[in-house]
Amino acid sequence: MAGNFLPLLLPLLLVFSQTFPAAGENPTFLKSVKLNPMKLRTEKLSHFRFYWHDIISGPNPSVVNIIQPPANNKTSATGFGMVNMIDDPLTEKPEAGSRLLGRAQGFYGLASQEEVGLLMAMNFVFSTGKYNGSTLTILGRNPVFEKVREMPVIGGSGLFRFARGYVQASTHSFDLKTGDAVVEYNVHVLHY
Repeated sequence: MAGNFLPLLLPLLLVFSQTFPAAGENPTFLKSVKLNPMKLRTEKLSHFRFYWHDIISGPNPSVVNIIQPPANNKTSATGFGMVNMIDDPLTEKPEAGSRLLGRAQGFYGLASQEEVGLLMAMNFVFSTGKYNGSTLTILGRNPVFEKVREMPVIGGSGLFRFARGYVQASTHSFDLKTGDAVVEYNVHVLHY
């Protein structure tokens, strides 16, 4: 039995010895960095509140449907399988003409067969003030009929590098005829 096993074991040992460097070797793809290479300041907690406008109707919608579920879909009541791409305005107040703070760019898909539940993946791209050009990335579940929905902030760029935190979304208004929605976002984020 051992005689049959040795011809199989030898090639595996050769492959593993070439794949993983011996202890003490310094691989070229990995480099240690100084504890504070970017001169990171003390971490702070910031709170932002703004309004997300999901505009489906009219001549200039901010939502485009990119995947429609099959017509014979048994979960059509929840819209399961539909995916929309967004470039939604973020404003200071709920009114459409309010000051533009940035845009929410990404997509959401109806990901639940049991309820209207979205999988949201979007970047808040800020265009005003000191955060101009900085982004926050949100990825999470949004059960739209709950009063307050919480999703994680998983990162950011610019002044939000290494950001982490959460957002709380609550519907401000929803038009049943057009499908247009205004959602208040409260963002709590730790960043440098």
